[in-house]
Amino acid sequence: MQERWIPPAASVDEKQGIAFRTLQNARHLHFFAELGYCVLTVGDTKHMPTSTASPIVAAPGGSFLLETRTPAEVFTLEDLNEEQRQIAATAAQFARDEILPNVAAIEAKEPGVLAGLMRKAGALGFTSVDIPEEYGGMGMDKMTSTLITDQLSVLGSFSTAFGAHTGIATLPLVWYGSEEQKHSYLPRLGSGEWVGGYALSEASSGSDAMHIRTRATLSSDGSYYTIDGEKQWITNGGIANLYTVFAKIDGEKFSAFLVERDTPGLSVGAEEHKLGIHGSSTCPLVLDGCKIPAANLLGEAGKGHHIAFNVLNVGRFKLGVACVGGARHALGHMIRYAKQRRAFGKPIAEFGLIQRKISASAMRIYAGESMAYRTVGMIDASLAQLEVQSPRETQKRIEEYAVECSILKVYGSEMLSLIADELVATMGGYGYVEEYPAERFYRDARINRIFEGTNEINRLIITGWLMKRALAGQLPLLPAIKKLMDEVTQPPSLDGAGGGDEVLAREAEVLASAKKMALFAAGVASQRFMAALQDEQEVMADLAEMIIQVYALESALLRARKLATAGKNSAEAAAAMTGLLADETIALAEQASRRVLAACGEGDLLRTQLAILRRLARLTPADAVGLSRTVARHCIQLERYPLY
Repeated sequence: MQERWIPPAASVDEKQGIAFRTLQNARHLHFFAELGYCVLTVGDTKHMPTSTASPIVAAPGGSFLLETRTPAEVFTLEDLNEEQRQIAATAAQFARDEILPNVAAIEAKEPGVLAGLMRKAGALGFTSVDIPEEYGGMGMDKMTSTLITDQLSVLGSFSTAFGAHTGIATLPLVWYGSEEQKHSYLPRLGSGEWVGGYALSEASSGSDAMHIRTRATLSSDGSYYTIDGEKQWITNGGIANLYTVFAKIDGEKFSAFLVERDTPGLSVGAEEHKLGIHGSSTCPLVLDGCKIPAANLLGEAGKGHHIAFNVLNVGRFKLGVACVGGARHALGHMIRYAKQRRAFGKPIAEFGLIQRKISASAMRIYAGESMAYRTVGMIDASLAQLEVQSPRETQKRIEEYAVECSILKVYGSEMLSLIADELVATMGGYGYVEEYPAERFYRDARINRIFEGTNEINRLIITGWLMKRALAGQLPLLPAIKKLMDEVTQPPSLDGAGGGDEVLAREAEVLASAKKMALFAAGVASQRFMAALQDEQEVMADLAEMIIQVYALESALLRARKLATAGKNSAEAAAAMTGLLADETIALAEQASRRVLAACGEGDLLRTQLAILRRLARLTPADAVGLSRTVARHCIQLERYPLY
């Protein structure tokens, strides 16, 4: 063991940087602010575990629809250890001290500002958390990486640039790069000295990625590739030093290549004038006879689709997390404005309909936050089971949770848009004026439903992924559907499904009913369309909506029960938000189920199925007004989102 002392004379950046870089091996952390010192007792532990004997279950991806978990088996933000909390606090301070004071400069694209912030983030270790230590990175757990993304997401432009750099631009190298490529590029990307870009999309092939036209041709002596084509909407395009470019070798083999910015034949087009995220760089790339060494082929020739699609799982997850962080920040603006703005002789925060906006926003953040940290908890628990953590095995373990990643992306992006809209509504005319942040939140939020796969595409992925696994025998979905179909054709039972005297028993009953609705609708759709179900996009999307709502409510319920059992002060707010979410869940699930059933049948059959649906949806509503006021009271007292 050894102790590292940080002198009072060190700058804030130096203190934070030393502290953060040391935390990868820290067991204990003590801050003595009154002396101006940071004291870290350093051990030889490479990774920071969630606990010494974590009960978190690495449940199979998608199993939440079929299995029942206990609160102890899922990770929540309240389970963070001290090291993780300190890292989150460091990231939050960076956001306050570095990002927010530079909003105007970032949004105006003042030269060097965004790239400079990326270098500062690199100095603190934020850009190297997912890079192994042997390549100059921190090599830390996914929980820590998630916390950093969450806390830095206070400005859409910065979080877009940061997320693209640390995720889709860096992870392909971590997972698929050769040793030479990793040693050459990862230290520079990890330090923030270089910024990365990911060049997949083209003007004629956005979501249809496999039909790109960019072509790569290997020279006759096999020493270099010549790449020709154009890429569109490349995040960090104007500031990136290294691009992961996708092209088809000889027009056939879908592959990935590493292309440096100063490579002859590569030119960066003009900045796009976008609706939102004005401060992030988005440019087209033109590759005209662009020659790169053959050694810059990333991974195997013809296997580029593995890189493109697997890295997007992390991209979707991180985007969902960023939306949670951004929504939390927007809610803070909403609450503070509502407390300060007076109308009819009192603060508008005292009006019920303003409180409803606050509580509905907090409820959705709570659901998104609970899903995000539950998911990363399962990922870390799964990775902890590996005796040797190789890049390929890490990628496979993350791929297991592809459906949860897509769920978080869809829910998080739509949640942020709703909250941005409510922020504008709360601020009224001021919300529509550029000098106030609401207008920027509103514009910035829209892109999240487009990139990392549109929400429409991700809804198809959610249902398609589950059905594919079911047909392959990897997920017992079909037996569960059959069991449910047998059950619902029997006379109704008088027994409740809510767990009797358990905490939040009504909400548990709603969850059980929502799961049954999803399975029932999936069973009806499968019988009607069979293998052609994948072509029924509207039905697939409605099934996905029910699946999303189930994961959201279950994650919220398990967390609320854990808080209640632990006697936390935030338990009342969590319970109230779960109650509000339960009512929204059953309403959305019933509506989606009706659409599915109507698309699958008619006449007496449809009437019978609708009668079954009505039975499943026959639940007593909560006092939504009372719950809303409870949540709003907690938010207004704290002037922020009421939990972590």
